[in-house]
Amino acid sequence: MGVHFEKINFMKVLVSISRILVGGLFIFSGFIKLNDPLGFSYKLQEYFSPDVLNIPSLEPYALLISVFVVVFEVVLGVFLLIGYKPKFTVWSLLLMIVFFTFLTFYAAYFDKVKDCGCFGDFLKLKPWESFTKDVVLLFFILILFFGAKHIKPLFSSLPTTVLALLSFIISLWFGYHVLMHLPAIDFRAYKIGNSIQEGMSIPENAAKPVVEYYWKFNVNGEEKTIMTNGSYPDVDGDYIGVDTKVIDEGYHPPIYDFSIENADGDDLTEQFLNEENLIIVVSYSLETIERDGALKLKALQNKAKKNGYKIIGLTASGEDAKQRIKTAYGIDFAWYLCDEKALKTVVRSNPGVLELDKGTVKQKVHWNDIEDLELPKVERKPEPKTPNEIIAYFINGETSTKEEVEALDTAKIESVNVVKDTIQLKDLNTQNNTLFTGIIEVTLKED
Repeated sequence: MGVHFEKINFMKVLVSISRILVGGLFIFSGFIKLNDPLGFSYKLQEYFSPDVLNIPSLEPYALLISVFVVVFEVVLGVFLLIGYKPKFTVWSLLLMIVFFTFLTFYAAYFDKVKDCGCFGDFLKLKPWESFTKDVVLLFFILILFFGAKHIKPLFSSLPTTVLALLSFIISLWFGYHVLMHLPAIDFRAYKIGNSIQEGMSIPENAAKPVVEYYWKFNVNGEEKTIMTNGSYPDVDGDYIGVDTKVIDEGYHPPIYDFSIENADGDDLTEQFLNEENLIIVVSYSLETIERDGALKLKALQNKAKKNGYKIIGLTASGEDAKQRIKTAYGIDFAWYLCDEKALKTVVRSNPGVLELDKGTVKQKVHWNDIEDLELPKVERKPEPKTPNEIIAYFINGETSTKEEVEALDTAKIESVNVVKDTIQLKDLNTQNNTLFTGIIEVTLKED
């Protein structure tokens, strides 16, 4: 009788500990994702993609699934802690953790997804770390499952029901609120106050990636594999191929895929990150830009220019989409190119708006809150004048003109050399008292 009583007491203690740990973790994990449901939906799209689970038909519903999952996760945590509907709660917890354990194992074993998204941008877990976390959580949930009879409500029926209902309503409202504005807490590298340049920098003593190279050769009719750390092996045989295996990815800066390029592919990142009073309109896809948000851009453009700010756009869309947007909404600021994934990380809104001052994020708003941007008048420095290009043309070493070069029969041209080397240009300009900015040398084929 005494032993049986001790077993019951021991089980009650285990259930109580598991109840607190599981309930607290579900609420915490759910809240982190509920703070940024759009970010979690991007992670779900990654899971649904052909390279992972291969169910692209679910990608259009990723946001809806995201909101449902994170609200349900928070609500289950609250249900468990207050003891509301124990049987329904533990069954739901068990089914959810079994599914997530499978998902994290699949991602880890097949190396499909680098970050599970369990804790959003607050905490990045590697695939095997995520799987281990889910296995530990599964252990505690099994204790709850087999000890469900020991889960008693903390309060009487009515207060427990009211708390359960309130947890659902508040979670749903909070998810809607951050979708219509921006995450209440920004855990990303582009949050207000952060310097983008600092986020892109790599410390001198940063860990370098460690990669093993497996070289395959045909040596005397047999395939032989030799492993090195990158150097080409000294082997007397015919080269077949090489495989690589990443042992340690080394240091990754918080920002690694952000850039600003023009249509010609010129990298203008440094130039714009040194600008003062810069307004950036971010739209990862102009094809899917929110119409109500786009309608606000002309007024923003006029206000920014009037008050001395430079305004540009960043998008992953092509030139046709840029021109359509300019015509449709009466805007004339220039659009530059940036990686779509990076833009989705910069601001959870399409469009969204940032104010940068020498690369530091000063303000960031959802398109619903564009009117809240504070743009006091500033003194705009005059734009530096870009000198016109003056090109020197040579045919077989003899001075020529652009017209003569363009009139040449291409079949007679051996080679064309474009020179913009500063030393060579300086020598040429010094000798001839000229101001050439480039040289084009044409060599003709011999007759």
